[in-house]
Amino acid sequence: MRSTRSRVGAAATATALALTGMATMGVAHAQPAQPTSLYAPSALVLTMGEGMDAATATVDRAVTLNCAPRPSGTHPSPASACKELRSVEGEFTRLTAAPSQQSCTRQYDPVVVTADGVWQGKRVTWSTTFGNACEMQGVLSEGTVFAF
Repeated sequence: MRSTRSRVGAAATATALALTGMATMGVAHAQPAQPTSLYAPSALVLTMGEGMDAATATVDRAVTLNCAPRPSGTHPSPASACKELRSVEGEFTRLTAAPSQQSCTRQYDPVVVTADGVWQGKRVTWSTTFGNACEMQGVLSEGTVFAF
């Protein structure tokens, strides 16, 4: 009788320990993804071309511009261009907002300017079309972003 009680007691103890162990085991939760860098990426491809719009334009010139962690790329003045983009918070439309003070002919020979890539971690696709190269230079002459 004593051995039966011992066996029943041992079995009850083992079952209780097993159930306690299961109760303390929680559901595994994945840790949220941690950023792999200390800065948001800013890498752009800037182009100038001839045509009616970005989809059909023939690209004449193109440069790369990286602004983080430090200015670099094939742009001739990456530090100045990155500073200018930061001043307008990456809003390319603000770079072309000022009216041209330059007198140009009314010859229609469209020029397309584009920016594609990532600015401070956000996808950017921007383009604008000018009536001709003179008009484009008049609007963009003060800036460095499209001075290439």
